Amino acid sequence: MTKRVLLPFMAATLICSVFTPVEARPLKRPVSPTKPAPTKPIKSQLQQSQWKLFNAPDGSFTVLMPGMPKTMTQTQKTYMGEINVQVFVGQFANQEVAYVVAYNDFPYSYGQMANPQEVLNNARDMAIKTTQSNLIQQRHLRSSNGHLGKEIEYVNSGGKITKNRMYFAEGRLYQVMAITTKKQHKTLSKTINGYLNSFQLVLKK
Repeated sequence: MTKRVLLPFMAATLICSVFTPVEARPLKRPVSPTKPAPTKPIKSQLQQSQWKLFNAPDGSFTVLMPGMPKTMTQTQKTYMGEINVQVFVGQFANQEVAYVVAYNDFPYSYGQMANPQEVLNNARDMAIKTTQSNLIQQRHLRSSNGHLGKEIEYVNSGGKITKNRMYFAEGRLYQVMAITTKKQHKTLSKTINGYLNSFQLVLKK
């Protein structure tokens, strides 16, 4: 396995294990984290209040999350040395959706020389391959501070849809994802877009 695909593969492998379906329940109208909650129902007001601004422990990014996200770290020994994949996961109890931010650092020498577009393309390919998914759509984008990014949307054989925005900045690959079922994908589309739009690279590592 080459340096180009090793780290995106590790991130995709860990991310595949974080989505835990919850019991499907009747849902109230979903609320975007970027919009005020309606006056009714009360349950929606409570859900809106659970969206909190999360600051990365190392100060590299901020994002709106449904409460305090769970944090997971996986360390892998590779021929390039030890590599850490950091994952943050937020979920609502009454929705089959996981809000995920993951990142992994490249070794310094490779991170400085790597072509950002190549890194993003390899991350896309490995995410599709590892999750055994079909690509629905993709587009190029940039972070608010100018770092190259890519948005991809894909569906796996089990019907779970992932919308993933990836950014490559200062030797690190960031992945911001919403993973949900086909059933709730349309219902939660505004909320998912609001979550993805709330992600901001700060890069105070």
